Amino acid sequence: MSQASKTITTLAGLAAMAIVLAACSPTPLTVAASKPPEIVIGARIIDQAGAYRNFIDRTTAISPAFTDGASVSSAVATGSTIEPSQIMQGAIAYGVIVALEEPAFVAGVRAQAIGDVQRAQLAESLTANPYNVLAIRGSGEAANRVTLVLAEDGQRLYDAGKAVKQSAYGVQKQAWSKVEVADRTGRLASAKARAAVLFDSDLSEADLRSHAAPRHPPGGPVEPPYTQSVVRAVAVAALAVLGQAGPARNDSVNAIMQDANIGTCTRMTKLNLNQCLAVSKPYYEDIFCLGQHVMMDSGRCVIKASGQKEPYEAHFVPTVRPNPPAKTATPPRKPPAKKK
Repeated sequence: MSQASKTITTLAGLAAMAIVLAACSPTPLTVAASKPPEIVIGARIIDQAGAYRNFIDRTTAISPAFTDGASVSSAVATGSTIEPSQIMQGAIAYGVIVALEEPAFVAGVRAQAIGDVQRAQLAESLTANPYNVLAIRGSGEAANRVTLVLAEDGQRLYDAGKAVKQSAYGVQKQAWSKVEVADRTGRLASAKARAAVLFDSDLSEADLRSHAAPRHPPGGPVEPPYTQSVVRAVAVAALAVLGQAGPARNDSVNAIMQDANIGTCTRMTKLNLNQCLAVSKPYYEDIFCLGQHVMMDSGRCVIKASGQKEPYEAHFVPTVRPNPPAKTATPPRKPPAKKK
């Protein structure tokens, strides 16, 4: 065989080997993109967000211009119609609605998981650790907005409560305010009973989203770290974008929507209210209980959930001065002895 023939044969063999190797080489994995699912928000989240929204709006609207005992009793009833844990979970649930109004965040979640398998994996990751949501593009904008909205809600409630509390002093010029509250024991029992019942809201998802859509409170940008309440709200919102926050996942979503610190805050608020009503006698004292514990303390809990600075309330601390040292009585001197 001539040298040219050998060369051609060798090249042909190399070409054939290259074809075989190319056929055996692994092809890059591709993820089939599918149409993003509809945003799914479970009915429980809607009820919790609606209960919170009603509590904030109705309680903030309480006027300090009380005219008689009946108006005071009505206001106390309005402010005590929510179970303490509902304030905590309701704030997170409403935060979910607010986060979903941030377009960059919704787009970021959809870009992060473009296929069914990726969506399921991301949903499991967020359920295992809600803080994983902070790796999604747009999560900072959503967290910033949730923070400022909750802070605004809490501050409005706190300020309204401060005005009501102040009226407890000015109203004492009116004789009716010094009359003892009728059926004090029954009034306290009713307040406890109302707070023990989970409140169902009549607000729909469309109502809540319409309420949240235009809200862009001033302030920010809010620097991380964000509070648990804010992060958990954004995480559940991401699950909603993935179509994974519906009734079938109620238990796992409910587990995410827990913030022990805020839960303790709201329980202490309710405990302090019950203790205040237990010792309150005239109507002006009920006004104080309403302003301080139903409104100001609850507002402070919501502000705490947002992570923003809590309002400063000056307290009178009497100056304790040490008593001057007691003077010890000096024994009388004996008269000098007379010389004999």
